[in-house]
Amino acid sequence: LKIRNKEGKMLNEIFKAYDVRGIYNKNLTDEIAYKIGKALITFLKCKEIIVGYDMRVSSPKLSKAFMKGVNEAGVDVIDIGEVSTDASYFAAGFLNKAAVMFTASHNPPEYNGLKFSKAGAAPLNYENGLNKVKVIIENDKYKESKIEGKTIKKNILGDYAKHVRSFVNSNKLEELKIAVDAGNGMAGKIVPLVFKGLPIKIFPLFFKLDGTFPNHLADPSKYENVKDLQETVKKNKCDFGIAFDGDADRIFFVDENAKIVNASLIAALVIKRILSKNKGQKVIYNLINSKIVPETIRKYSGKPLISRVGHSFIKDYMKKTNAIFACEHSAHYYFRDNYRADSGIIMSLIIAEIISTENKPLSKLLKEFE
Repeated sequence: LKIRNKEGKMLNEIFKAYDVRGIYNKNLTDEIAYKIGKALITFLKCKEIIVGYDMRVSSPKLSKAFMKGVNEAGVDVIDIGEVSTDASYFAAGFLNKAAVMFTASHNPPEYNGLKFSKAGAAPLNYENGLNKVKVIIENDKYKESKIEGKTIKKNILGDYAKHVRSFVNSNKLEELKIAVDAGNGMAGKIVPLVFKGLPIKIFPLFFKLDGTFPNHLADPSKYENVKDLQETVKKNKCDFGIAFDGDADRIFFVDENAKIVNASLIAALVIKRILSKNKGQKVIYNLINSKIVPETIRKYSGKPLISRVGHSFIKDYMKKTNAIFACEHSAHYYFRDNYRADSGIIMSLIIAEIISTENKPLSKLLKEFE
């Protein structure tokens, strides 16, 4: 009974509104990851599930335990290896299968977690299923199977890179210089794949994957973590700089003067581009965005819609309204043609294309929205 009470407390601590997140070996253990694997399969009743993971020290052990639970429930695992979170969303959409991503995003190294997608990259949150997964674990009632599933390794990154690059016209890209701070996170693996062969010179910072984050935390929302990027932009006279969080789904920008750019200004610039080609389309934002966002949507003949904060709620609302784009103050940017998922990498390419085609520095392009 004491063990059950302890486990119940741990589950309450780690099951959040739209993901599972905790401290490794404190409230998120290999045993709990194993049980989440069995419980998720019991709830989803799927035949296969995709598993991806980031570079955190605990990710291999946690994902292995999770896969064991899935296999014991008679279900096959498609192991896509070390990827960014947006690549796991892509896999869920591209392969039309449920997916789980092991990551704790921007949190310190002792943390880890799980982000869930249903087939087609539809979000799975506490309200539409994670609560039931938790109850299955609490009641110890899992799907039983006499046949054990297998684990198949699959590399989806080639298809992912091709998909991401489809959002821009590569022929229109100029010879730009971009400073990139990966923060020892997954962008260090993904950025070279996506930018390979493009006429862009990357000035890399902390591209070596390291879940201990030896240089700074992979949290660019805090100014102290962007100082190295600013210095690199100044030193090399870069056209702009970008910094990613640990799992590379969020992206932060500094302009050619190394000035940090507010996420709402970046959103407004991209909304202008999207609506110039897609008049009358719906665009979603949340309350914490600057008012320049809904004003820009209206100015360029779009329909602004306001959403509750959180990726799963935004994706659901995008599906319901068929919105073409969505943005959050936290530097998440969502695209209808990306299975309604967010992607920092796509955003980096779009900004590069806008600067190339407009032939103006980023600071001048943003003046309109200030």
